This record gives sequence, C-alpha cells and structure tokens, in this order.
Amino acid sequence: MPLPLLRKFAPLLASTALCIGTLASAAHAAAPSGVQKPGTITASAPLAAALGLPDAGRALRITYLSTNGITGKGLVPVTAEIILPPGPAPKDGWPIVAWAHGTVGVDDSCAPSLNPYSDRNSTYLTTWMKRGFAIVATDYQGLGGPGTHAYLDTRVEAYSVLDSVRAALTNVQGLQNKIMIVGQSQGGGAAVATAAYAPTYAPELDIRGTVATGAPYVTPELLGDLLKNAAHPDAGYSPLVDYVLYLATGLSGHDSHFRPEEAFTPKALPLYRKAAHECLTSLSQQTQAAGLTLHNTLQPTFLKAISPALKGMEFPTLKLAQPLFTGTGTEDRDVPPALQLGLVKAACAAGSLVQAHLYKGLNHSETVNGSLADSAIFTTEVMTGQPVPPQCNPVPQ
Repeated sequence: MPLPLLRKFAPLLASTALCIGTLASAAHAAAPSGVQKPGTITASAPLAAALGLPDAGRALRITYLSTNGITGKGLVPVTAEIILPPGPAPKDGWPIVAWAHGTVGVDDSCAPSLNPYSDRNSTYLTTWMKRGFAIVATDYQGLGGPGTHAYLDTRVEAYSVLDSVRAALTNVQGLQNKIMIVGQSQGGGAAVATAAYAPTYAPELDIRGTVATGAPYVTPELLGDLLKNAAHPDAGYSPLVDYVLYLATGLSGHDSHFRPEEAFTPKALPLYRKAAHECLTSLSQQTQAAGLTLHNTLQPTFLKAISPALKGMEFPTLKLAQPLFTGTGTEDRDVPPALQLGLVKAACAAGSLVQAHLYKGLNHSETVNGSLADSAIFTTEVMTGQPVPPQCNPVPQ
C-alpha cells in the first residue's frame, strides 16, 4: 500500500496493542465477532499533542464500531478523540461533553481527529474541559472510516455521537455517565439529532442537556424561501454554495439515482466534482474564485434532485427528553437565523424545553464562544437538576 494511504487508514488497520493506562485491557484485543456491538473499540493510539487541546491530560484517537446510520443496520468503523482534563479524575469520574463538530468537508483527510483544532474550537472546548468535562469527539461515519460521509444526515450523526460515548464509557477509566451533548453548525444539528435518537437508540446514557449553536433546520418550505431570496441574480457569494455541494456529494455516495446535472449548472459542476476531495477552506476559496453564487450554481430542479438528502436531514422527533439550549447570531450567513429560529419554533411546538438565545451582531463563528457565559448557566442547571427557564421567543441581546 502507498505510504500516504497507509497513514490515512492506519487507525482502521492497527491492532489495539497500545496501552496508555486509560483503556481497559479488553479494549486492546480484537473482540470476537460474536460480541462486537456498537461502541466496541477496535483500535486506539495516543493522540498527537498538536492535535489535542492545550493543557489537557491524556488523549486518545480511537476507532470504534457504530451502527451504520445510512442503512440503520450493520456495524461500521468510525474514528473519534477522547480528551481528558489534567490531573486525577474526581471520585465519581469526569462527566462528558459529546462534541459534534461543524462542517469540515466529506473527505477522510478533513476528519477533525487528523487535524489541529481551530483557535475558536480550541478556546471553546478548553473552556468546557476547565468546567470539569472530558471531551469525546466523533469524526462521524464516513469521515473516519470507509464510505462517503452522508453530510447532514441526522441518523448518521446521532449514531456516531452516541456510540463514541458508549466506547468511551466502556473502555476509558475516570469517566461518569453524565453527558452534555454539544455541537456547532453541522454539529448543532447533529447535537439535536443525538438528543432525539438517544431515548430509543441509547437509553442507558444519562444525557442531561443539549447545547447547539448555529444549528440548521431545513424543511422544503424554509429552504425554498431561503433559496428564493439568497439566489437573487444580484446576490454575491454565499457559504451555502459550499454546503449544498457537500450535501450533494454526500448523497451521491449512497444514492445511485442522484444526477448532479439536475442539481447544478454546468458552471458549478466542476466544483461539485472537486467537493468530494476538498476540505472546507480550500473548497470555499475555489468556489469564490470561480464566481459561484447560488443563482449561477443551482438548477431550477435542485430541490427535487436533492430531496433524498433533505429527507435525511429530518429529525425523528423534536420532543426532546432533556432541555435544549440554542445560540444564534443575528449576522449568521452560514446558517441564516430563519433556519435556526425555525428549529426553536418547531421544538417548542413539539413540547421540548427550549432556552433560545439570539446574539446581536455576532456571525456564525463568533456565536460559538459568544454563547459560553449563557451555556455555563444552562449547564449548571441541567447538571444539578435545577429548573431551566424556557425561552421560545428570543430577542437580540
């Protein structure tokens, strides 16, 4: 095998021979096929310091088994990081932040566990770690294993998150079964999806609450209205161009009926073909250099062509078992506020306890750390069983 491919797939090929004191010995031998189940760790290695969080304790990159979220059955390997706070664990163990990451791309090389954290995410997750949480961060199915990542597919994301937590709790010493689900952007939607699937898929997990910033919520009506406005001939580049290219690329990986020419114009098709192998920063640079806008990217038949992917973005329920915190920036152009507030409205209507925050003047990225003070209060409340004040009609603050 060529060296680049060997490095890329090493976590999937390596045995679990490494022991750094945090894994139970059972995790280091390949589990017999008869006992393999979601959350089984098949490989582990220390996470390179450059890829972790500053001032963290021990850290692992693992490969674990998760239920195939595309088919709903069978097991697939997925990769994740487990990062512990420094020092000895508390008597009852560290609670867990199950981190659902935002859009990075759909190629394996884009997987967060193979790349350093951005300054924004490093600051954000370090703050959670200083609150006393261990971090369990999945790459999602298809980003850390075989197959194409089914971008924004809620079941794929939820199973990946839940099984990464199962893997951590079963195999890593010093953790306790008290969990906050936390996500941004794609991961904000993934966090909500995880909370929605958890009661039936992983009822043994003690999830206390969900924190979602920049979370997309797409219905055909909301998306149709958004595209009608954003695809105006005079409108310039929108980050949504990159996201719809990834959405289609993810769909093409498991739907042989998808026809990209029915979704994208001849001008956009070369970038659609590149999207499968380009991480977000690179793709964004290329779409802007090509002068792509929603107006000159999308065919009139786009919504029909992409409808199976939109179906995959649906939540099984928005009646969540635990409280939901949402953070939205008024200047968000990646996930327009209308989509995020649509999620708030739908979750409130379904009977969820929602505490929504609207941050005046903040964009998609700025809202992540801008929400930390409010999410700290929310987290204390849900972790200690205090009442959470609901807010379904947030005003800019």
